[in-house]
Amino acid sequence: MNAHSDKVLMKGNEAIAEAAIRAGCTAYFGYPITPQNELIAYMAERLPEYGRVFIQAESEVSAINMVYGAASVGVRAMTSSSSPGISLKQEGISYAAGADLPLVFVNIVRGGPGLGSIAPAQSDYFQSTRGGGHGDYRTVVLAPAGVQEAADLTALAFDLADKWRMPVMILGDGVIGQMMEGIELPPFRDLSTLPDKSSWAAGRQREQNRAPRHITSINLDPAELERLVFSRFERYAAIEREETRFEALRCEDADLVLVAYGTASRVCRGALDAAREAGLKVGLFRPISLWPFPSEALVTACAGAKRVLTVEMSMGQMIEDVRLSLRDRLPVDLLPHAGGVVPTEEEVYGRCARILGGKA
Repeated sequence: MNAHSDKVLMKGNEAIAEAAIRAGCTAYFGYPITPQNELIAYMAERLPEYGRVFIQAESEVSAINMVYGAASVGVRAMTSSSSPGISLKQEGISYAAGADLPLVFVNIVRGGPGLGSIAPAQSDYFQSTRGGGHGDYRTVVLAPAGVQEAADLTALAFDLADKWRMPVMILGDGVIGQMMEGIELPPFRDLSTLPDKSSWAAGRQREQNRAPRHITSINLDPAELERLVFSRFERYAAIEREETRFEALRCEDADLVLVAYGTASRVCRGALDAAREAGLKVGLFRPISLWPFPSEALVTACAGAKRVLTVEMSMGQMIEDVRLSLRDRLPVDLLPHAGGVVPTEEEVYGRCARILGGKA
């Protein structure tokens, strides 16, 4: 990524919005829901200042279909919401995946199921990493653990969406969205330097002297549709090879490796420090890309470990990817929370001490 500039104190939601604008987001469509309302409010104020498009849609369903339309003509387009709202958008996200459209969407997760709470959670992991809607498809999922990373990953998300022609998700939670940190914002992208999409985008057929293009996800020929899906999954395999992201801390000599992402990983970092001070060999593995999940890196990080503990603000969803990655090489334990409850450093440290036979 290019050098940063303009260090400021910002909320996570605002940092995502500003980073999107700087990355060349030309059109944003959304509908309010807590705890991501600062993001839509920021876009409402800032996008018109640049002569770009902001629309508060009448519903989440309308918003994602507006993003579909904007992405179809080749502009960088975006939406955001929180858990119930993202569920409503999933049909449109599936359509975008089926039409090979690059777009960015943000989920600031709240406790569920149903309307649940407005407190931070990680219980949308399954939905996020398994496509979320109907049909065979994936979305790239990036999970920041702080405000700086939220801004950086947002800028990256637009580049990945264009590179691979697919939807990319930023998966945060209420803590990431609401917390304030001092950050360095990414620089403004020159819109004239963004990728040329004229080879596939709709519109401009008169000035380009060509026939209109029809952007759609429907294909009524089963054999042709299968060919397209197989081709798409070849692209996904390339993404798995090229786009995994992670952080590994003190795993080289660890007897116990904590695995956590987002806010839970921040808690684990404090517990890791306490465990090391007590003489317990604990490491931390933090997936940054939840899809593609960094399976090979996790195996490497756990090569010398005796046990693994996943810490999740859910009843245990990421743990399935951890177990699939390790393939029963190690026992994998779970420390779960639900409904918007955030684990504490003391709780995680206590579990580490019990697992390793130390004093909690």
